[in-house]
Amino acid sequence: MRGLILTLALLSPSLATAEILAAARTLPAGTVVTAADLQLTANDRRGLSDPSEAIGLQTRITIYEGRPIQASLLQAPKLIARNQIAQVTFQRGPLRIVAEARTLSDGAAGDVIRVMNLESRSTISVTVQADGSLLALN
Repeated sequence: MRGLILTLALLSPSLATAEILAAARTLPAGTVVTAADLQLTANDRRGLSDPSEAIGLQTRITIYEGRPIQASLLQAPKLIARNQIAQVTFQRGPLRIVAEARTLSDGAAGDVIRVMNLESRSTISVTVQADGSLLALN
């Protein structure tokens, strides 16, 4: 009896399909996903089903039209780009120092990245803040 049920499940695609999110258009790598970029489709592949899980995230790779949207294809949006000139703030108590630095990698909110101080040419670690500012680690 179990063999018959398993065989029917494998042969009948309608039993295994579910409504999942798919790309409504081709989304190049680095695109921030909006509601217009998503469509619900019946598919037997795994993927996200709730639009709120994808909207506002950035694509890691190009996602072609009609391809199911999977969590592994998305990441938090990058706020800082590599080689960007940005201000770094160091604060300890009442002391506050602001310096310009060149970022050595991309960064999303909460990421720790390395930057090079433009005056001293030394590299330091900073935390990317939610507003895109950089805060030097103590």
